[in-house]
Amino acid sequence: MSDRIRPMSRRYQLEPPLVREGEVQIIACETIDDEIRKVNRGRFPCRFLEHGLHRTPEQLRERLQDTILQVKEGEVILLGYGLCSNGVVGLRSPHKWLIIPRVDDCIALLLGSREAYREHFQRQPGTYYLTRGWIEHGRTPYQQYQEYRHKYDPETAVWICRELLKNYTRVALIDTGAYELEGCRPHAESFAAFFGLQLEVIPGTIQLLHDLIEGRWQRDFLVLEPGQEVTEEMFRS
Repeated sequence: MSDRIRPMSRRYQLEPPLVREGEVQIIACETIDDEIRKVNRGRFPCRFLEHGLHRTPEQLRERLQDTILQVKEGEVILLGYGLCSNGVVGLRSPHKWLIIPRVDDCIALLLGSREAYREHFQRQPGTYYLTRGWIEHGRTPYQQYQEYRHKYDPETAVWICRELLKNYTRVALIDTGAYELEGCRPHAESFAAFFGLQLEVIPGTIQLLHDLIEGRWQRDFLVLEPGQEVTEEMFRS
Protein backbone atom coordinates (compact mmCIF):
# COMPACT_ATOMS: atom_id res chain seq x y z
CA MET A 1 0.00 0.00 0.00
CA SER A 2 2.95 2.34 0.53
CA ASP A 3 3.56 2.58 -3.24
CA ARG A 4 0.04 3.66 -4.07
CA ILE A 5 -0.72 7.25 -4.92
CA ARG A 6 -3.14 8.17 -2.16
CA PRO A 7 -4.47 11.73 -2.08
CA MET A 8 -4.25 13.18 1.42
CA SER A 9 -7.43 12.77 3.39
CA ARG A 10 -8.67 12.79 6.93
CA ARG A 11 -9.73 9.18 6.24
CA TYR A 12 -6.26 8.18 5.09
CA GLN A 13 -6.33 5.02 7.19
CA LEU A 14 -9.05 3.49 5.02
CA GLU A 15 -8.04 0.70 2.65
CA PRO A 16 -9.83 0.06 -0.67
CA PRO A 17 -11.83 -3.18 -0.77
CA LEU A 18 -10.55 -6.23 -2.60
CA VAL A 19 -11.51 -6.62 -6.24
CA ARG A 20 -14.42 -9.07 -6.28
CA GLU A 21 -17.24 -9.81 -8.67
CA GLY A 22 -20.26 -7.74 -7.75
CA GLU A 23 -18.12 -5.05 -6.14
CA VAL A 24 -16.58 -3.43 -9.24
CA GLN A 25 -17.96 -1.29 -12.07
CA ILE A 26 -15.94 -0.03 -15.04
CA ILE A 27 -16.48 3.25 -16.90
CA ALA A 28 -14.25 3.69 -19.95
CA CYS A 29 -13.82 5.52 -23.23
CA GLU A 30 -15.01 3.58 -26.26
CA THR A 31 -11.63 4.06 -27.97
CA ILE A 32 -10.13 1.44 -25.63
CA ASP A 33 -13.04 -1.00 -25.75
CA ASP A 34 -10.88 -3.65 -27.48
CA GLU A 35 -8.30 -3.50 -24.73
CA ILE A 36 -10.82 -3.34 -21.87
CA ARG A 37 -12.77 -6.32 -23.20
CA LYS A 38 -9.59 -8.35 -23.61
CA VAL A 39 -8.48 -7.88 -19.99
CA ASN A 40 -11.96 -7.86 -18.44
CA ARG A 41 -13.29 -10.98 -20.21
CA GLY A 42 -16.82 -10.14 -19.08
CA ARG A 43 -15.86 -10.25 -15.41
CA PHE A 44 -17.17 -6.82 -14.40
CA PRO A 45 -19.96 -4.63 -15.82
CA CYS A 46 -18.57 -1.95 -18.12
CA ARG A 47 -20.05 1.24 -19.53
CA PHE A 48 -18.37 2.77 -22.59
CA LEU A 49 -18.80 6.49 -23.26
CA GLU A 50 -18.45 8.06 -26.70
CA HIS A 51 -15.07 9.45 -27.70
CA GLY A 52 -16.57 12.70 -29.00
CA LEU A 53 -16.91 13.93 -25.41
CA HIS A 54 -13.15 14.58 -25.43
CA ARG A 55 -13.65 17.54 -27.76
CA THR A 56 -15.09 19.49 -24.83
CA PRO A 57 -13.50 18.54 -21.47
CA GLU A 58 -16.36 20.19 -19.58
CA GLN A 59 -18.87 17.92 -21.31
CA LEU A 60 -16.67 14.89 -20.65
CA ARG A 61 -16.51 15.80 -16.95
CA GLU A 62 -20.27 16.30 -16.73
CA ARG A 63 -21.03 13.01 -18.47
CA LEU A 64 -18.52 11.09 -16.37
CA GLN A 65 -19.89 12.55 -13.15
CA ASP A 66 -23.45 11.68 -14.15
CA THR A 67 -22.38 8.13 -15.01
CA ILE A 68 -20.52 7.75 -11.71
CA LEU A 69 -23.62 8.82 -9.80
CA GLN A 70 -25.74 6.32 -11.74
CA VAL A 71 -23.64 3.41 -10.48
CA LYS A 72 -25.57 1.88 -7.59
CA GLU A 73 -23.93 -1.52 -7.21
CA GLY A 74 -20.54 -2.36 -5.78
CA GLU A 75 -17.88 -0.52 -3.84
CA VAL A 76 -15.32 0.38 -6.52
CA ILE A 77 -15.46 2.28 -9.81
CA LEU A 78 -12.57 1.80 -12.24
CA LEU A 79 -12.12 4.59 -14.78
CA GLY A 80 -10.66 3.78 -18.18
CA TYR A 81 -9.46 7.36 -18.60
CA GLY A 82 -6.41 9.45 -17.87
CA LEU A 83 -6.30 13.15 -17.11
CA CYS A 84 -7.75 13.74 -20.59
CA SER A 85 -7.25 17.51 -20.88
CA ASN A 86 -8.48 17.87 -17.29
CA GLY A 87 -11.74 16.17 -18.20
CA VAL A 88 -11.59 14.10 -15.00
CA VAL A 89 -10.66 17.00 -12.71
CA GLY A 90 -13.46 17.67 -10.23
CA LEU A 91 -14.93 14.17 -10.36
CA ARG A 92 -15.95 12.55 -7.11
CA SER A 93 -17.79 9.42 -6.09
CA PRO A 94 -19.76 10.06 -2.89
CA HIS A 95 -20.02 6.46 -1.74
CA LYS A 96 -17.55 4.40 -3.78
CA TRP A 97 -13.82 4.15 -4.27
CA LEU A 98 -12.60 5.70 -7.52
CA ILE A 99 -9.51 4.27 -9.23
CA ILE A 100 -7.88 6.13 -12.14
CA PRO A 101 -4.69 5.37 -14.12
CA ARG A 102 -2.17 8.15 -13.49
CA VAL A 103 -1.57 8.99 -17.15
CA ASP A 104 -2.37 12.00 -19.31
CA ASP A 105 -4.41 10.17 -21.96
CA CYS A 106 -5.12 6.84 -23.64
CA ILE A 107 -1.88 6.97 -25.64
CA ALA A 108 0.21 6.86 -22.46
CA LEU A 109 -2.19 4.24 -21.09
CA LEU A 110 -1.59 1.94 -24.08
CA LEU A 111 2.16 2.59 -24.19
CA GLY A 112 2.41 1.51 -20.55
CA SER A 113 3.05 4.68 -18.55
CA ARG A 114 3.69 8.41 -18.66
CA GLU A 115 7.40 7.64 -18.73
CA ALA A 116 7.01 5.36 -21.76
CA TYR A 117 5.13 8.07 -23.61
CA ARG A 118 7.83 10.63 -22.76
CA GLU A 119 10.49 8.31 -24.16
CA HIS A 120 8.58 7.98 -27.44
CA PHE A 121 8.01 11.73 -27.57
CA GLN A 122 11.66 12.52 -27.00
CA ARG A 123 12.75 10.13 -29.75
CA GLN A 124 10.19 11.32 -32.31
CA PRO A 125 7.94 14.15 -31.13
CA GLY A 126 6.01 14.66 -34.37
CA THR A 127 4.02 11.43 -34.10
CA TYR A 128 0.31 10.90 -34.67
CA TYR A 129 -0.73 7.76 -32.77
CA LEU A 130 -3.42 5.36 -33.98
CA THR A 131 -5.20 2.33 -32.58
CA ARG A 132 -8.15 0.42 -33.98
CA GLY A 133 -10.37 2.10 -31.39
CA TRP A 134 -9.19 5.55 -32.46
CA ILE A 135 -9.85 4.75 -36.13
CA GLU A 136 -13.30 3.33 -35.41
CA HIS A 137 -14.50 5.86 -32.85
CA GLY A 138 -12.32 8.94 -33.25
CA ARG A 139 -11.70 11.23 -36.21
CA THR A 140 -8.28 11.02 -37.79
CA PRO A 141 -7.21 13.82 -40.16
CA TYR A 142 -7.64 11.40 -43.06
CA GLN A 143 -11.23 10.74 -41.99
CA GLN A 144 -11.75 14.47 -41.64
CA TYR A 145 -10.44 14.96 -45.17
CA GLN A 146 -13.00 12.46 -46.46
CA GLU A 147 -15.71 14.57 -44.83
CA TYR A 148 -14.35 17.97 -45.84
CA ARG A 149 -13.85 17.13 -49.53
CA HIS A 150 -17.63 16.88 -49.85
CA LYS A 151 -18.15 20.13 -47.96
CA TYR A 152 -15.37 22.26 -49.48
CA ASP A 153 -13.37 22.17 -52.68
CA PRO A 154 -10.59 19.52 -52.67
CA GLU A 155 -7.76 22.04 -52.27
CA THR A 156 -9.37 23.61 -49.21
CA ALA A 157 -10.07 20.20 -47.67
CA VAL A 158 -6.42 19.18 -48.10
CA TRP A 159 -5.17 22.50 -46.73
CA ILE A 160 -7.30 22.23 -43.57
CA CYS A 161 -6.05 18.73 -42.80
CA ARG A 162 -2.44 19.53 -43.63
CA GLU A 163 -2.65 22.39 -41.14
CA LEU A 164 -3.72 19.88 -38.49
CA LEU A 165 -0.64 17.82 -39.29
CA LYS A 166 1.93 20.52 -39.96
CA ASN A 167 4.02 19.49 -36.94
CA TYR A 168 3.82 15.75 -37.64
CA THR A 169 6.24 13.53 -39.53
CA ARG A 170 5.12 10.04 -38.54
CA VAL A 171 2.01 7.93 -38.06
CA ALA A 172 2.45 5.24 -35.38
CA LEU A 173 -0.03 2.36 -35.29
CA ILE A 174 0.05 0.91 -31.76
CA ASP A 175 -0.10 -2.87 -31.58
CA THR A 176 -1.76 -3.47 -28.21
CA GLY A 177 -2.36 -7.16 -28.86
CA ALA A 178 -6.10 -6.67 -28.45
CA TYR A 179 -6.98 -6.78 -32.17
CA GLU A 180 -5.71 -7.94 -35.55
CA LEU A 181 -3.57 -5.25 -37.12
CA GLU A 182 -4.63 -6.19 -40.64
CA GLY A 183 -8.07 -4.78 -39.97
CA CYS A 184 -6.81 -1.25 -39.34
CA ARG A 185 -3.53 -1.19 -41.29
CA PRO A 186 -5.20 -0.09 -44.59
CA HIS A 187 -6.47 3.12 -42.98
CA ALA A 188 -3.10 3.80 -41.39
CA GLU A 189 -1.33 3.22 -44.72
CA SER A 190 -3.75 5.47 -46.63
CA PHE A 191 -3.48 8.16 -43.95
CA ALA A 192 0.32 8.17 -43.99
CA ALA A 193 0.63 7.99 -47.78
CA PHE A 194 -1.90 10.74 -48.47
CA PHE A 195 -0.14 13.22 -46.19
CA GLY A 196 3.39 12.07 -46.96
CA LEU A 197 4.13 10.78 -43.46
CA GLN A 198 6.24 7.86 -42.34
CA LEU A 199 4.24 4.87 -41.07
CA GLU A 200 5.50 2.67 -38.27
CA VAL A 201 3.90 -0.09 -36.20
CA ILE A 202 5.03 0.18 -32.59
CA PRO A 203 4.45 -2.20 -29.67
CA GLY A 204 1.92 -1.24 -27.04
CA THR A 205 0.86 -2.92 -23.82
CA ILE A 206 -2.32 -3.48 -21.85
CA GLN A 207 -0.46 -4.11 -18.60
CA LEU A 208 -1.87 -0.98 -16.93
CA LEU A 209 -5.39 -2.14 -17.75
CA HIS A 210 -4.57 -5.59 -16.36
CA ASP A 211 -3.34 -3.92 -13.17
CA LEU A 212 -6.42 -1.69 -13.03
CA ILE A 213 -8.84 -4.61 -13.22
CA GLU A 214 -6.83 -6.98 -11.02
CA GLY A 215 -6.52 -4.44 -8.20
CA ARG A 216 -2.77 -3.91 -8.48
CA TRP A 217 -3.01 -0.18 -7.83
CA GLN A 218 0.54 0.91 -7.21
CA ARG A 219 2.30 4.15 -8.20
CA ASP A 220 0.65 4.37 -11.64
CA PHE A 221 -2.83 4.76 -10.15
CA LEU A 222 -4.83 7.26 -8.17
CA VAL A 223 -6.81 5.59 -5.38
CA LEU A 224 -9.51 7.98 -4.17
CA GLU A 225 -11.61 7.25 -1.13
CA PRO A 226 -15.38 7.84 -1.23
CA GLY A 227 -16.07 11.56 -1.34
CA GLN A 228 -12.61 12.65 -2.47
CA GLU A 229 -12.38 14.95 -5.48
CA VAL A 230 -9.96 14.49 -8.37
CA THR A 231 -7.45 17.33 -8.80
CA GLU A 232 -4.87 17.97 -11.51
CA GLU A 233 -2.09 17.96 -8.91
CA MET A 234 -2.78 14.29 -8.13
CA PHE A 235 -1.57 13.40 -11.63
CA ARG A 236 1.62 15.44 -11.25
CA SER A 237 2.84 14.04 -7.92
